[in-house]
Amino acid sequence: MQKLKGFKLPHFFNYPPYFTLQPVRDTREKQIQLWKELILDYCKTQKIFVIGLEEEFPLFTNHAIERSLTHEARAAFLSALISEGRAEWMDKGHRKCLILWHRIQDWADILIQFAKDNGLEDGVVTIEEIRSGTESQGTELHGIDRTILNRALKLLEQKGKLVVFKGTSTDDEGVKFSL
Repeated sequence: MQKLKGFKLPHFFNYPPYFTLQPVRDTREKQIQLWKELILDYCKTQKIFVIGLEEEFPLFTNHAIERSLTHEARAAFLSALISEGRAEWMDKGHRKCLILWHRIQDWADILIQFAKDNGLEDGVVTIEEIRSGTESQGTELHGIDRTILNRALKLLEQKGKLVVFKGTSTDDEGVKFSL
């Protein structure tokens, strides 16, 4: 079993046809499903939030079998994630893709649990403390992409679960939970 940065790759990763978009509809659907799962699992374990369509990405090339995904295949797999709400294009040119290995609502739930676990039900914490503080170490929130975090915070703010306080810089923006 091949590994990539400690990540155990599935068997299909060594099967050359999976690096070429398949022409038969049923086969392509299976291929797309396998790639979607692989991309989400890999991004989650490696804490990757953005994939550049035209940039090097470890999954898109298998040097052992000398195969790489074409631009068309990369776009197809990322578009499939987008159609399921598991990714979003970050730019109009569709060159960078935000990967949502958790949906925004799930990130919001993780934030609520984080607040409860750390006794912040009526407390204040900075956004940077959520992303990189000692309380978040060892949690999925540690190192979270700022865009995803802000969207989850906005969702919770709309639900009346917290208030975001703007600071003079992005380092001192605060969150007051009201759970």
